[in-house]
Amino acid sequence: MKRIPQTVQDSIEGGHLPSPPEMLLRLMNTVDDDQATTGDLAKIVEQDPGLASRILSVANSPALRLGRELKTLEACLVALGTRLVRSLATCLSIQRLFDRNPKLNTATVADFWSHSLLVGELARSVAELVEYPHPDETYLAGLLHDIGELILLTALGDPYRRYLKNSAEDTKLQAEEIQLFGTTHAEVGGWLIDQWGLDTQVADAVAFHHASAVQILTATSLPQIIWIAQAMSATDDNSPEIGMVLNHCSLKLEISALLDAKERSIQRTRQIAEALGIKVSDEFPKRSSAIAATNAPFTPPSSEAEEDIATMVGGMALLQPLQQDLFQLGSDTEVLLALRESARILFELPKVAILLANDKGDVLSGDKVGAQPEIFRQLSIPMISGRALAAAAVIGRQVRTTFDQTESPTLLDLQLARALSADGLLCIPMLARSRTVGVMICGLSEKQYGRLQRRIPWLANFGKIAAISLDALTEANKHRQQVEEELAHQFTRQARQIVHEAGNPLGIIKSYLKILERKLPEDGVREELTVLTEEIDRVANIVGHMTHALKRSAEATTIDLVSVLNDFLLLYADPLFNSRGIRIETALPQIELPVQINRDNLKQIVLNLWKNASEALVAGKTIKISVSDNIIHDGASYVQLRVDDNGPGMPEETIQSIYHPKPMVYTSQRGLGLSVVGLLSKQEGILITCRSQIGAGTSIALLIPKNRKSSSEK
Repeated sequence: MKRIPQTVQDSIEGGHLPSPPEMLLRLMNTVDDDQATTGDLAKIVEQDPGLASRILSVANSPALRLGRELKTLEACLVALGTRLVRSLATCLSIQRLFDRNPKLNTATVADFWSHSLLVGELARSVAELVEYPHPDETYLAGLLHDIGELILLTALGDPYRRYLKNSAEDTKLQAEEIQLFGTTHAEVGGWLIDQWGLDTQVADAVAFHHASAVQILTATSLPQIIWIAQAMSATDDNSPEIGMVLNHCSLKLEISALLDAKERSIQRTRQIAEALGIKVSDEFPKRSSAIAATNAPFTPPSSEAEEDIATMVGGMALLQPLQQDLFQLGSDTEVLLALRESARILFELPKVAILLANDKGDVLSGDKVGAQPEIFRQLSIPMISGRALAAAAVIGRQVRTTFDQTESPTLLDLQLARALSADGLLCIPMLARSRTVGVMICGLSEKQYGRLQRRIPWLANFGKIAAISLDALTEANKHRQQVEEELAHQFTRQARQIVHEAGNPLGIIKSYLKILERKLPEDGVREELTVLTEEIDRVANIVGHMTHALKRSAEATTIDLVSVLNDFLLLYADPLFNSRGIRIETALPQIELPVQINRDNLKQIVLNLWKNASEALVAGKTIKISVSDNIIHDGASYVQLRVDDNGPGMPEETIQSIYHPKPMVYTSQRGLGLSVVGLLSKQEGILITCRSQIGAGTSIALLIPKNRKSSSEK
């Protein structure tokens, strides 16, 4: 694909892809509806190329994507969350109010919208006719197939408008698009989708939708579907090109079924337009021939002071909804992402980095802010005016740019501008009341500087809104932390009472066991009583851990693993296995196997594993307990304890609870036991492997270290 002209790239990065106001209003109302679902939002977004492109762009940004491939609009909306979607819709609405694009009029946007929606509907119908496995993907490609057209209109204005008007009347002119403008709207659309990281076939479908009939026959199914949908919407039904493609392509399509699908798609598009109150051209489904150059109405000049007042007051009023939406966001990450997208939409500033002030307010740093060039994450700027433009903006409490400075930029400022791929910098201080929150650093060109000079008051207000939002979030987090600490103190007080009350009966039971032990003969059940006493001590220790006031577990000591397992078999074999008809097989060495581990934690791990197996197995099933010595892993020496059964097996979610324990309120009884195993094993340096197959059984192996480093060595 040829290189996209810079003016077109600037338009893409500026985010100027307008949506019909009716769509924005409907989206905002739906987001505000507590009963609305993500599916309801997706139905709105999927009806408008402008909204779809914005959602795809933000959801696939580094801050949110995190390696996942977000293929559908619904998946993108889930990643964003309704609060961030509301913020984006607000920004798009504000941008429409204070920055009506003179290059686009209502009729132009409505014509583009209706044609894109029709091709999307028709593409999905074709996909269903040929049983294409991803009909929603074809709809998305159809909806966005002409997105490059809107970008070129925004970037180039009347020259491209005249071209569209002439090419609508003479399709042969479409071949001249690249000669006139250095690119085509199909190439621009494909390039943009590539930037979002979507499936390359979607980008291909958009890039190839004006290929010749001969060329499209060599493409895969998705580009062919979009080509057919586009051709059916724009040409006569008996077009020889369409006939040729239908006869020779890999898709099995009957012209009669295709004509029925076209008629249904036309009616569907008209119904959606009528429901939204969008006026569709009388020439629909043909593209409107009334794409004439816009003539901005004459407005009498006003004084510079009057314009400044209007700019300031208007900006404060228009940005107020943004502040309300930012207050609804629940984390620093969400707010910072919303601020970046707001700057892109409202001020056409696509490259934004953020530095936050430390608690003292004397240093700006980006180490706690993600999704920006690495230089900003490593940066620490002292509040010295001559050191950097960002510091000067905060100290002077006003917006500063490279182009309004009399001094030459510092080397640091040149580095930051290069990192943002810009000629200069725009620094917006974020000041909340008397506190410095940070600064937004935006990449800026001379052209952007000229356009933004009249909006400096809005930029300053935008910085204040950002600061107040982040400050409010910080205060809310502090309050939440205070509440959590108070609840923790209350729990500790109650836990101490429980420990005291539980300790009394446990102590009495231990005393009676000692009396009973003295009364029993030497060769009686004294060994079982000894094990039972140890278990009571362990229960008391577990109860004691409910509060930090009691002593914590002792350090790991050297114990005999075989002896502990034999003691446990003596105490728990009957209640857990024999009484339930479960057969026990053991393979334990006849010699001592010393391991370094906390004795109580080992018992807790073993008991949870056995209890987990006991609850899963039915009469007639078998559990096997085995121990192996001299296991070497990564140069360290281990003893392996294995628990195998031929029970029902475990689902993946339960297995994962060993490695990623969930909060207890969300964990099943079986998952809870395994979570305890995982937590204690991690604490003791035990390595766990688990293999399980539904209907075949489960095998859990523990590698218990024979030698562990002391705390001081760690």
